[in-house]
Amino acid sequence: MNEVTTTGQSVEDAVNQALLTLGAEKENVEVEIIDEGKKGVFGLFGAKPAVVRVRVKEDPAEQVMAYLRNIMEKMGVTPKLQLSENDRIMKINIIGDNLPMLIGKRGQTLNALQFLAQLAANHRVPHYAKVMLDVGDYREKREASLVQLAERLAAQVIRTKRKVKLEPMPSFERKIIHSALTKNKNVTTYSEGTEPNRYVVVDLAKH
Repeated sequence: MNEVTTTGQSVEDAVNQALLTLGAEKENVEVEIIDEGKKGVFGLFGAKPAVVRVRVKEDPAEQVMAYLRNIMEKMGVTPKLQLSENDRIMKINIIGDNLPMLIGKRGQTLNALQFLAQLAANHRVPHYAKVMLDVGDYREKREASLVQLAERLAAQVIRTKRKVKLEPMPSFERKIIHSALTKNKNVTTYSEGTEPNRYVVVDLAKH
């Protein structure tokens, strides 16, 4: 039970009764006053009880994870989700079976799930700046792969004197490419295109 409607001689009495019924603390509930009631003449005649509806506040992070579980269950996967929160970032790690299908080609499925989780968080938890979704250590491996790709393409651009356009990727992956080549004074990187088809260009630096 996470919601109850109760009555009392006053709003405070009705709320206290609801808290007892729900087994909750006042700071963890939302109170809706339906009727403030009346004391009546001499406290008896014309008296009317106060009526309140009290709901237990849902953990917003758990709401986001429940949303993700629902999507993944429809995909035929029932994984476990591990949550960690730090500096306005919600990190969710997916653990279980059939995980490759949640990653998809070059992480496209995982990125789509992360995008949906971000939308859910923006709606339910406005104070979260970012949601990061991972499967095992996929993100770490993907970052290492992107850094190697960036270095290889930079060498190609320097050798051929021709710029290279990468495939479209989400902003946080483009940032990895940009960061990997920041110290390389022989090349420059920039993004072109519009979301979701924005991509990185590696070009010769102008001296």
